[in-house]
Amino acid sequence: MRANTYAIPIRTTMLGLLGVALIALGGMGAGAILERDPLLTQVGLSWLRYGHGHDLASMVLYLGLGLVIWAWVRLGRLVRWGEIGDFAVLVAVTVWTLPLLFAPPLFSKDIYSYLAQGQLALTGYDPYEVGPAVLQSTLSENVSWVWQHTPAPYGPLFILVAKAIVWATNASVILGVVAMRFALAGGLVLLCWALPGLSRHLGGKSAIALWLVAANPLLLIHLVGGAHNDLLMIGLMAAGVLLVLDRRHIVGFVLLALAFSVKATAVVIVPFLVWIWAARLDGDKRTQFRKALVPGLVAFLGTFAACTLVAGVTLGWIPALRSSSMIINWLSIPSAVGDFVRMVVNWFVYVDGGIFIGVARALGSAVLIWIAYTQWWAARDGDVRDSIRRGTLTMLAVALLSPATLPWYFSWPLALAAGFAWSTGALVTVTVASVFLLLVTYPNGDTALYSWGYLFFALLVSALAARSLVKPDPFGLSTRYE
Repeated sequence: MRANTYAIPIRTTMLGLLGVALIALGGMGAGAILERDPLLTQVGLSWLRYGHGHDLASMVLYLGLGLVIWAWVRLGRLVRWGEIGDFAVLVAVTVWTLPLLFAPPLFSKDIYSYLAQGQLALTGYDPYEVGPAVLQSTLSENVSWVWQHTPAPYGPLFILVAKAIVWATNASVILGVVAMRFALAGGLVLLCWALPGLSRHLGGKSAIALWLVAANPLLLIHLVGGAHNDLLMIGLMAAGVLLVLDRRHIVGFVLLALAFSVKATAVVIVPFLVWIWAARLDGDKRTQFRKALVPGLVAFLGTFAACTLVAGVTLGWIPALRSSSMIINWLSIPSAVGDFVRMVVNWFVYVDGGIFIGVARALGSAVLIWIAYTQWWAARDGDVRDSIRRGTLTMLAVALLSPATLPWYFSWPLALAAGFAWSTGALVTVTVASVFLLLVTYPNGDTALYSWGYLFFALLVSALAARSLVKPDPFGLSTRYE
């Protein structure tokens, strides 16, 4: 069936809008709220933070999550059936994003760290040397205790953005949160621009790609609502990859350097793009590689150096990347293996668990290096689809084998993979994973990964969402599906 180019599923779009509105409303009491919220106090809603008020806010928020998931699945069915195209998905993304831009922080307190790091830079501290605790400010008091003394692990461009936002908002927490969200939403705009082009090169359908990533509740709730700088990184990365595939190599590598200057993960795809560029040049393999590598390095390193100089910072953020190892959860395969071995051993004799975690992570890093090298070398023919596929697998391996893994990290490979042709089974798998990863964090930012009863419920919801993608009435209760 040929999609109506400008058809918009009004009911589905409005269902999602109602969902995000309820999430924003419930987030006022159940989200990652301020330690002292003057706005809630002034409007007489501070009761939402405590007792029955907090319970009510949580119920409203989870009702909103259910509606958003339902709307996303309905939208996916319409896309799969060919009844709607890119325009309808872009309208839905826009409508569903707007309330989240003004919502309290959701499912994470990281945005408070971002703002505090910007304030550190603005007041003359080196954010790569000290943590937010030295500020003793309104911004720093809202940073999670885990990161109070931790240097920033983010690149110079992001520090520059955070610094500018703190300056422009006069260190206001509430205005800073909104301004940061708008800045990061630029990544969503770039992503929506890049995905149709990536689909053209990789053989997929643009509407599917947009639905799979840009409209995905995992991305919207965690990256927009949670305000993670991963959104800006993947937007710049996707745009840079598209420009390289479009033979605008230098500009593409500049954008990839900007993505790296936000968050280091973006560098993973760069070596694979060198092969693609090299395959388009004259000469033998070695000559081709050199002709692509030299200008690529100049564009990449030159852009990164410029960001570093303008931001007025050092390279201290690179060793600070190790700070993420403080996070231990079973989404990281090495951490999960190490923690499991520790548990089994401690049934018989007590041994410091750090030993098992450290060994497992070292082995995980070795496996990751091996995967990255073998995938990169296998892509040396420079075939576009094969190179991007192998780069995507490497990005997925980074998410799974890093010392620490958080649910939204899986948006990294998904942003690259969305442009490929997807089978029904693959779409079902991604739907299960997306909904489950969305739900494994509590609205206040605490992890739910060890609440086994809750996780079982989350898995049931995820399975129901995936079944509904291919079977409009999974329980056989109605003959009318949309």
